[in-house]
Amino acid sequence: MVRRVSLGPIFLPRSTSGLPHELVEHVSWLVYVRRCERRSRWWNLGCFCQALFMLVHLCKSETLPVLAAGFGVSTATAWRYVEETLDVLAAWTPGLREALTGLGEGDHVIVDGTLISIDRIATDESYYSLKHRKHGMNVQVIVCPDGTPPWFSPCGTGPHPRSDRGRAHGIVQTCLTRQILVLASRVYQGAGATFRTPYYHREQPEHYQQFNRDHARLRAPDERVFARLKSWRILR
Repeated sequence: MVRRVSLGPIFLPRSTSGLPHELVEHVSWLVYVRRCERRSRWWNLGCFCQALFMLVHLCKSETLPVLAAGFGVSTATAWRYVEETLDVLAAWTPGLREALTGLGEGDHVIVDGTLISIDRIATDESYYSLKHRKHGMNVQVIVCPDGTPPWFSPCGTGPHPRSDRGRAHGIVQTCLTRQILVLASRVYQGAGATFRTPYYHREQPEHYQQFNRDHARLRAPDERVFARLKSWRILR
């Protein structure tokens, strides 16, 4: 039987709330470790509920007073939960070199970038994308062949090419040093010796066309990652 929290204008299933149960369990374990380090004895919510509270806030972008009412805590307590859990997640997040640990020559990853739509007024020109005709932040993502994203770059602004962003974040140099094969789109042409991009010619031989088809098939997992990434409404 699914326990629920039903207070105020929200109605949340406490088990999943549309989120993967493994994700909630993982975050709750990180919260539990932090509480043990601080030797905290009393909290309004348990570790699982605090993790669920934070993930619902990030995924659905509900306001803290609304979530606080739904979980039966004060707004001040909600702010404290958010700040603590963000610190826990930030400390746990691996860096670029840590994310690629275990990968080397003979392995391959997928590198691509996307624009996360954000709410900005027309005067914020640095956030405006002429290509997409909307405001947004650019994010570079590394994706493993199984569809797992081990690393996301910090958000950036401005009309810089993706290959330049890859160099700025150290992706090109790190993959080149470890001899990791990188599958990327045409905008990354010239990024580095280990980057493989599709051929671009008006009249392509059959083996070029077959290479592009295979290349697109192997790069398919990054689109699923972007779809999941953009479902987190807090990014707006």
